[in-house]
Amino acid sequence: MSEFKFPTEEVELPSKGLLYPKDHPLSSGKLELKYMTAKEEDILTNQSFIQKGTVLDKLLQSLIINKDIKTDDLFVGDKNALFVAARILGYGKEYKVTIAGKSETINLTELEPKKVDLTLFENGNNKFTYKLENTSTVLEFKLMNGHDEKQIERELAGLKKISPNNSSELTTRLKHMIISVDGNEEKKDIRDFVDNYFLARDARAFREYVRSIQPDIDMTVVLDSGEEAVVPIGLNFFWPDA
Repeated sequence: MSEFKFPTEEVELPSKGLLYPKDHPLSSGKLELKYMTAKEEDILTNQSFIQKGTVLDKLLQSLIINKDIKTDDLFVGDKNALFVAARILGYGKEYKVTIAGKSETINLTELEPKKVDLTLFENGNNKFTYKLENTSTVLEFKLMNGHDEKQIERELAGLKKISPNNSSELTTRLKHMIISVDGNEEKKDIRDFVDNYFLARDARAFREYVRSIQPDIDMTVVLDSGEEAVVPIGLNFFWPDA
């Protein structure tokens, strides 16, 4: 049998590759994806992957041409852009979805990268600074990739076993995101600051700032009614029958 060549497309990352180490293939700001095949439809219906919540990562990993690149290497915004590109390559640009009880058809090619100030990004250095308004404390922090998210998930699972009724997702995420407090990089001191000294109003402003600089695809659309809605990404995003 003759060898088939799968068609591929090069996708531009919202981060422009600036968050990745200079020697990482993603530092190019682009990633090559192959078109979806029946093999990927098998992944979408794999009940084990669905139950574990890993089905979309498994799908994306199957589509990435360079197998040295793992989905955990990706930052959240870049991954979202790849999901949108994969959906367009696999099933076309039109996405029929029910939002607020109404059937809507969204043109996925109209989704654009979020506008962020890329002058804040030093090529290959995922480190940022923010000064808290109410205490003048200076925080250094990083944006989170898939490896960081996995660490947070493991820590939260362990905390839930110890104290099933307590929810500490917000503070746990902050503890992993913050690199230093007024220049102090000691993990125990960072955790102590988050637990005991991080004022709620400062924490909220900090989270809003992080969201504002996070490269991503803008999933907000304006419906025919004039209302704004966020396009949901889930299993049905790729295959309504899945």
